[in-house]
Amino acid sequence: MKQQILIVDDEVKIIEIVKAYLESSGYNVLTAINGVDALEILEKTHVDLLLLDLMLPYISGEEICLKVREKSNMPIIMMTAKVDETSIIDGLRMGADDYITKPFSPRQLVARVDAALRRAIPNELNQLLTIGEITLDLDNRTVTKNNQVIAVTPNEFKILKLLMERPNKVFTREEIIDLIMDNQFAGFDRTIDTHIKNLRQKVEEDPKNPSKILTIYGAGYRFHSEK
Repeated sequence: MKQQILIVDDEVKIIEIVKAYLESSGYNVLTAINGVDALEILEKTHVDLLLLDLMLPYISGEEICLKVREKSNMPIIMMTAKVDETSIIDGLRMGADDYITKPFSPRQLVARVDAALRRAIPNELNQLLTIGEITLDLDNRTVTKNNQVIAVTPNEFKILKLLMERPNKVFTREEIIDLIMDNQFAGFDRTIDTHIKNLRQKVEEDPKNPSKILTIYGAGYRFHSEK
């Protein structure tokens, strides 16, 4: 079955170009030109990945991202004309997995879509990874804390899995990028800090004083384990 992608953008020309490239790469493509239509499609139709413009009529891309993250871990790639670092970090903090700035190469966008969907597909079968009260289901790609499911993005899952697979090992930001992000964020390691901050909000009892995901100043991050 072909994977299904929803493009949300108010620029019809961009939709037409991106749709053509994605369909030629074997994807089914749905489109919406405003936030209201996008949410209606997402409510009624299965979508594997969301390509989301930020400046939309009626409902902003940021608001759509937040609403999607309340219910789904599908990959979200933001397409934005906002090139400042603050806007990008804010988008990642809201739950986006990747971003691409306009104008962009359609071929590069397709490559990013391929990579995001590849990262979202589980490679392991029926495996659980548990440290303390945190458990990762590597088959279903879910995270539980004290048996309660926690919603995480695909990149957050990847980072948590990497850290928990080798507890107490310090990973530099560059290593995390190389190991889980296909080098797409090379040169912009603050994206890792944003993902770590989001994870701490979800798994730590006190995110401001973390006891699980620790910062090793001047080095990187590690997952603390007593074992």
